[in-house]
Amino acid sequence: METFTHITHDPNVMGGKPCIRGMRVTVGTIVGLVASGHSETEILRLYPYLTQEDVREALAYAAWRVEEMEVPLIMA
Repeated sequence: METFTHITHDPNVMGGKPCIRGMRVTVGTIVGLVASGHSETEILRLYPYLTQEDVREALAYAAWRVEEMEVPLIMA
């Protein structure tokens, strides 16, 4: 498993979605901004409390999750 020090999961913050450092900024928000054409510089201007490493780790986390294989559990 990858180690992501900037990504947190807390059921009391954004319903447990992966967030950046416990803040109400989800990995999905960052990925969506990049997908819609925003640069890292623009994202940091929109969210001045984020760091360059926050943005990069959010993208790395999203890429890792996409590649992760889910195996269904068979209940007998």
